Amino acid sequence: MRAVVTGGTRGIGLAVCRLLSESGVSVTALYHADERAAEEARKALPAVDFVRADVSNEAQVREVFSKLPSLAYLVNNAGVSLFSQVQDTSLEDFRRVMDINMGGTFLCTKYAVPKMLERGGAIVNVSSVWGESGGSCESVYSASKGAVIAFTKALAKELAPARITVNCVSPGVIDTQMNAHLSSEDKKSLFEEIPMGRFGTSEEVARAIVSLLESKYVTGQILGVNGGFCI
Repeated sequence: MRAVVTGGTRGIGLAVCRLLSESGVSVTALYHADERAAEEARKALPAVDFVRADVSNEAQVREVFSKLPSLAYLVNNAGVSLFSQVQDTSLEDFRRVMDINMGGTFLCTKYAVPKMLERGGAIVNVSSVWGESGGSCESVYSASKGAVIAFTKALAKELAPARITVNCVSPGVIDTQMNAHLSSEDKKSLFEEIPMGRFGTSEEVARAIVSLLESKYVTGQILGVNGGFCI
């Protein structure tokens, strides 16, 4: 059994790689450019094949999937954030966020599906709580993650006859590098808004992702992993 995990060298992606690898799945993990993180990931998970590829580049995505003999699981986790008021956001920034967060999800899915048609499979996309409720000063990021949710629901209907499930995990505030910039005051303020009073962990999100990958009759669902932050 083989899986592809995008954004696989740290945070949620790395945690997914670890869980899948430990369960005997052959994992190919994609990363964009951080070679230091990739080298650390290789040392931590020597059984995982870490491959450098830009998920927003169709030629690179096509090449990665063309080399896979088969595929059971795809986790579209790669993403970038953008904190900016809309009037200060450039068209270039808008396109970058959309190309990676939504475009990368589309491209990897496009080239993964033919590998799954014969035996079925499972796809899990990673959205965000802001894709559900919207985040102030994160309108473009929210839009990209909202698009991932809509894509998930439509694709679940499209691929169900082929025995391919498509689901989405929508994390809240998770203790990852993406949120490392938050100040102590920002963190305290967020803790007060989260009913469980803390940030989630990468492993908690990863376990939710793996559970959806293994579920044969769950499809088109958006699973919030947010400590009650968005209900």
